[in-house]
Amino acid sequence: MVSPSTAVRVLPMGDRALLAEVGSLDEVLALHAGLEASRPRGVVDLVPAARTVLVRIDPRVLTLAAARSWLDRTMTATDASAAPPRETCTVELDAVYDGADLDETAALLGLSADALVAQHAGAAWTVAFTGFAPGFGYLASRDWSHDVPRLDSPRTRVPAGSIGLAGVFSGAYPRDTPGGWRLIAKTSAPLFDPDAASPALLAPGVHVRFRPVRAAVRAADGDARPAHEAASSPSSDREPRGATSRRAADRPGIRVVDPGLLAVLQDLGRPGSAALGVAPSGALDRGALRTANRLVGNDEGAAGIEVTMGGFRAVAVADLWFAVAGAWGPIRLDGHEVDPYEAHPWPGGAELNLDWFAHGARAYLAVRGGFDGPAVLGSRSSDLLAGLGAGPLHAGDELALRDEASVAIPTSAIAPWGAPHDDLLEVELAPGPRADWFAASAHRDLFEAIWTVTNDADRVGVRLDGPALARSREGELPSEGMVPGALQVPPSGRPTILLADGPVTGGYPVIAVATDASLDAIAQARPGTRLRFRHARPSS
Repeated sequence: MVSPSTAVRVLPMGDRALLAEVGSLDEVLALHAGLEASRPRGVVDLVPAARTVLVRIDPRVLTLAAARSWLDRTMTATDASAAPPRETCTVELDAVYDGADLDETAALLGLSADALVAQHAGAAWTVAFTGFAPGFGYLASRDWSHDVPRLDSPRTRVPAGSIGLAGVFSGAYPRDTPGGWRLIAKTSAPLFDPDAASPALLAPGVHVRFRPVRAAVRAADGDARPAHEAASSPSSDREPRGATSRRAADRPGIRVVDPGLLAVLQDLGRPGSAALGVAPSGALDRGALRTANRLVGNDEGAAGIEVTMGGFRAVAVADLWFAVAGAWGPIRLDGHEVDPYEAHPWPGGAELNLDWFAHGARAYLAVRGGFDGPAVLGSRSSDLLAGLGAGPLHAGDELALRDEASVAIPTSAIAPWGAPHDDLLEVELAPGPRADWFAASAHRDLFEAIWTVTNDADRVGVRLDGPALARSREGELPSEGMVPGALQVPPSGRPTILLADGPVTGGYPVIAVATDASLDAIAQARPGTRLRFRHARPSS
């Protein structure tokens, strides 16, 4: 069982998840193995982290109360000494130690920059778990005694290959992503390749050594590899992911003339892969995508185009039927205005224009049959943080169609519709696991203040402006599992609501979690939209 000296807790994480907290990484690995071995139907994700295992459920199949009982039984029966054996291959990473935070981090630790480099490169690291983003391994080492604080305010962009420190871990960013780790070096190694048989170079259990090199020096083939085998370099002329959607294939569909601010292919996402560091992704306003699909007789989960803020134009390559739902703005077919929330014929050669939206942030274009695109882990959704799926659409892209129409096009309205309410949104919050990290004034401010959506709002998360939420507990939180809707609060005190492309683990405390039912409304919040939070009703 988990060590009797360990403070074992099961903490709430919104209305669809629980967080099991134990005392050590070894206990996490043992608990995760026990949960996997006894996993009941309705468990969507199990995400191990530094001191916790996140359990995300489908409440239609498994209630939170039943999940808590299963967790309690498994934690009681788990033997920390029974953690599964780890893989033993070694990866050597060439590292250029010129990170933006190297000098400041060394000073925080009372070291010179050279001493910090020597200690980091001299340590024998092991990938304890993955998270945050696909291919991002959390590296731990018995040779590393430092606990490094994260940045007070995370960067909105960390370049791919950056090597950082946070807490007791080191890690390397596989892609350009937001992040709050302190950057000390960079590597050119391909850390995550979704087309490879083993996509993550730094998989759990892999041993890692960092080899200091000068900026101009590279390995002969520019690659990093396990010490016992040669790793082939990814081809530099490989077609980009999503190339099959760039040229219409079996069933011609549409040609993009102008994608506007952002247009991406989305279905209902890829839940169940969070332990690989893969976010659920999918349409941010799931209700709008489902409605658009139903209007043209598709399965609700067929892939459509999510258009952010408008400006999208496309030409039909063949005769189609289409519908638009979600954000509100003029829709023109060959210059003639048509209504949203209705199915319309789209003749071949005609141009469809979704003009700039007056209300809401995201509209969904569905065509009968659904759009085709590259399927990754069972979904055609584009994950912009991880680089999975077709990615942002560009002028000239051609999208083929699938055959996911399941019923005839409805002849009457299927749901009431109107412009999204984006003046003052009321968002329900369920309890978060780290509410006790915040002062009473923070909980009061959270529910009494009017919050404003800032310009830092995208598919990863929505940063809010309002009063700083005061903490009652200082220090750093070991990285733990996250869910869409989590309100992460960095030391600056202004929360960010994580959305579908957000990281699957994070190290800022979560004071509360937006309920699953509130996420569609948050998806339609645009910069300047005001939010008011209220307590969610306890789940039965």
